Amino acid sequence: MTEALQAELLEVGYAGTTIERIAQRAGVAKTTVYRRWGSLTQLVVDVFAETAGTLIPPPDTGSLEGDLRELGRASIALLTMPRLRTVFDIVVREAIHDPATRAALTEFFAARIEIGTAIVQRAVERGEAPPGTDAAEVIRLVGAPYYARAYITGEALDPAIADRTAAMIALAAREGLLNQRESR
Repeated sequence: MTEALQAELLEVGYAGTTIERIAQRAGVAKTTVYRRWGSLTQLVVDVFAETAGTLIPPPDTGSLEGDLRELGRASIALLTMPRLRTVFDIVVREAIHDPATRAALTEFFAARIEIGTAIVQRAVERGEAPPGTDAAEVIRLVGAPYYARAYITGEALDPAIADRTAAMIALAAREGLLNQRESR
């Protein structure tokens, strides 16, 4: 179903994509698709979560900056893959208006942040960041520049952004600027 959906989205965009066309392309009855997903939006959300959620394992290069750089480079690589970017664009756009899509996107990012916290925990264990470093905030900050460029400013994404971002976030973590605050 993933291939059929992505092909449709690339060929005709979200507005032209229908369950009927996806089912035909996948070689299944449209009732099968409706029974499983109920709507095009839910199908897109499920495919997005399934695809994007498994493609970036947390790197382990032996250093906080190296791990953050690799995480950023992998994120940029995904955001520049036309098929995945098309699905991601749709989920982001639909999340503005559809609570179910918003919940799926929020859940996706929460899971990605949780997976990424292992990077920061290892850095604390190695002494690269002080105890009390807010691991979730470190991972959120790593992704912010890419998504801002992709969805706010429209600037190009390239690996150099990952390198600069990793260096800045690692420095801030080392200096204790990203420690958890009791007053949150």
